Amino acid sequence: MALFKRRTAGKAGEWYYCLKHGTVEEGPECRAADRFGPYATREEAAHAMETARDREEEWREDPRWNDTAPPGRDD
Repeated sequence: MALFKRRTAGKAGEWYYCLKHGTVEEGPECRAADRFGPYATREEAAHAMETARDREEEWREDPRWNDTAPPGRDD
């Protein structure tokens, strides 16, 4: 008898983008480390990679997240 039941994360009606398979899935099909989400709609999940690229670009350009010090400064 198992001490712990293996439970999946998420609920039906939530949409995910599976990084491993490159597909949209409803509810938890693949492990959490291999997916983005949850998203409210299938459409949002389908654009998960575009959303991630857009956010990464915003963060890269945001001075609050820029780790490089201006020339002449060592802090």
